[in-house]
Amino acid sequence: MFKQAIVRKPCKNFQFGISTSNIGKPDYQRALLQHSKYVEALIKSKLSVIALNEDDRFPDSTFVEDTAIVDKEFTVITNLGAKSRQGEEIEISDKLKTFYDNVESIKKPGTLEGGDVMKVEEHYYIGLSNRTNKEGANQLKKILKNYGYSSSTVPLKKVLHLKTGISYLGDAILCVSGEFKDHSDFREYNLIEVQESEAYATNSLRINEYVLIPQGYANLKKQILNFNFKVLELEMSEFEKMDGGLSCLSLRF
Repeated sequence: MFKQAIVRKPCKNFQFGISTSNIGKPDYQRALLQHSKYVEALIKSKLSVIALNEDDRFPDSTFVEDTAIVDKEFTVITNLGAKSRQGEEIEISDKLKTFYDNVESIKKPGTLEGGDVMKVEEHYYIGLSNRTNKEGANQLKKILKNYGYSSSTVPLKKVLHLKTGISYLGDAILCVSGEFKDHSDFREYNLIEVQESEAYATNSLRINEYVLIPQGYANLKKQILNFNFKVLELEMSEFEKMDGGLSCLSLRF
């Protein structure tokens, strides 16, 4: 059960962040409103929220998930694969050190971003992407082994991060889209297959008794409700424009 979350408000330079979406520039005021609703959903999910101030030096810094891996006993500070984002992890590291005695880190030349790391019970899947390289993944695997966790790598073909195309909802249930629909690594799970037109919503987020999903994806919502989850819908349009999803906006531990 999660108890805490770290978030960071979008900064005024948010529109200058990294994006491949080609669906327009984000509206800053609308992004702030959507972020505040996101924080409200975290609180409704019974999390205590630590909200960091915006950081204009880093346009993508609202996507705090990429800066660290957080577990019960330890945290791993990442080395972000996008050069423009390197440095975002420093304040996050300082904050996490107030909660964790065991603080590990990924060292150069390894790169790793949290969006490429998915925990399923006692196993970690690590996506190999343009942001996470083999050296970074191997460093993480060694760290995880020291804490008793197994892990494996998943080479990515199309998606930005692993959790762009797959998310774990608990109870052996995965949301999958695109290249993960018939992936041999995930056949043992109960799969919610997300249709292509709703692929963005694959990045849904289980927090305690709720599943957070982007607003406007009726088919996926119906499938998740069929598993008897409680669903909270959140408008995410401005973050979608910047390649961000629900999980990207917080560190949960």
